[in-house]
Amino acid sequence: MTTSPRTERRSALPLPLAGQPVFSFRFTPSPRGARLARRLASCQMDAWGWRYGTPAHDSVELIVAELAANAVTHGRVPGRDAELRLSREDGGRVRIEVSDARGERLPEARDAGPGEDGGRGLLLVAALAEEWGTAPRPGAPGKTVWAVVTTAPVRQ
Repeated sequence: MTTSPRTERRSALPLPLAGQPVFSFRFTPSPRGARLARRLASCQMDAWGWRYGTPAHDSVELIVAELAANAVTHGRVPGRDAELRLSREDGGRVRIEVSDARGERLPEARDAGPGEDGGRGLLLVAALAEEWGTAPRPGAPGKTVWAVVTTAPVRQ
């Protein structure tokens, strides 16, 4: 008699938990990895009490989507993962960090021309975040792009 693999092994994904103040997840530098990072950030915000459709939830989700897309588009190094880290801070702030392996390619917010398809993502990040910036990636090659979102208190 065999048992289902589903009952024998636990998921390797970090499941969003309301009690943990930090959520960290490594993802492949691919569009699929960026989508997964955005989705898990959305689930974690909901677990922390910022429900789907609230301004805080939507701002964090959009910022993660932009930073993760930039990481897999401009910061991709074959064989090296990107990383998402969300931190719930005192005072109703959420810190978002997305790290990639390309430290020599720093992001810049610029106003793209009318004929360009991209180039506006960091302008969205700057508009939604209280502050944002870059830092060297701690303990690994590359960089971390971070943003801080001030949120309304969670209603229980």
